[in-house]
Amino acid sequence: METRVKQGESLARSAFLLAFDLRKGKLTQRGGLGYLLRAATLAELLLAGNLEDDSGKARALTAPAAEPGSLRAVVWEQISNSPPRSWWWWVQKHNGKAVRVVRDELAAARVISVERRRILLFPVERIRLRKTYLSRRLAERVGGAIRGGRPVGHLDQDVRVLAALATAARLKTVVPSWREMRLRQDRIQQMSAPVEPIATALRKSVEASGEYTT
Repeated sequence: METRVKQGESLARSAFLLAFDLRKGKLTQRGGLGYLLRAATLAELLLAGNLEDDSGKARALTAPAAEPGSLRAVVWEQISNSPPRSWWWWVQKHNGKAVRVVRDELAAARVISVERRRILLFPVERIRLRKTYLSRRLAERVGGAIRGGRPVGHLDQDVRVLAALATAARLKTVVPSWREMRLRQDRIQQMSAPVEPIATALRKSVEASGEYTT
């Protein structure tokens, strides 16, 4: 039985926590994180029926019930006030701002703390997890979905989507080696199918940013 993304949950917040490297105590792949967060939000809107895929372009349908200022609300407003554009366009747009929006949401929820200081007049920001178990559990579920075990159809939809997007972004915290990914290509394609145009746009965006490693 398929489990839909719950209305009150945010795939972008989950993706942010998933990108946290618990061993190093910091976010990984900061250069591509904004793309991942935008893609997660687009996927959430698509699966909820707020957007549709129109020949490779995102078209707005019905407005989501989203908290004003949230990344979901921001992305929806951008798309609803624009002619249909490619998913790649929307993954790319204001990706740096996406990181700040989700960071502030998690800080307000006291899931993370943000420390700011200056080193030689340059501002430095350090993000710490207040609830490391949330990131650990999420990484275990998403990493397990990628590596196999349970049939894809038995996984919760949010886990499948996060696994598909994490794979597209080659997120180091959960994605196995390139060789292992090749062995699981069919499984990854199954998980990516409901959000395929977004996963493809994310992969191309991250690849172009140089965040991929061999």
